[in-house]
Amino acid sequence: MDRSAYPHFLAIGTRWKDNDVYGHVNNVEYYSFFDTVINEFLIRVGELDIHRGDVIGLCVESQCGFRQSLAFPETVDAGLRVAKLGNSSVTYEIGLFREGSAEPAATGRFVHVFVNRSDRRPVPIPAGIRAALEGITG
Repeated sequence: MDRSAYPHFLAIGTRWKDNDVYGHVNNVEYYSFFDTVINEFLIRVGELDIHRGDVIGLCVESQCGFRQSLAFPETVDAGLRVAKLGNSSVTYEIGLFREGSAEPAATGRFVHVFVNRSDRRPVPIPAGIRAALEGITG
């Protein structure tokens, strides 16, 4: 998918420490970019209360497809869309783009299950979060 497939974007600056000995962003950082764009969206748009809310999202599955290396110093445009919205779970698709590039350097899939904070049992996605997620469903 190209950039136009993602309705939500977050610009994330790479950091010096993100590069590994091979001179490019280490693979573990791509997952950090995924987590950052998803949680920024849930907190800002869905009003997820990560500190005191009764409901939290747990990652139960993730994957990354690498196409190009990223490196410091670059800005990564992290694109986000919802591929599937269930009762208590959501499947996100993420594209990591070089600034201004139409094609992704990496793509990802990330599944959240929303659970009760205290007992970690699945619960329906809260209405505000669901409405936000519906707004970026592809």
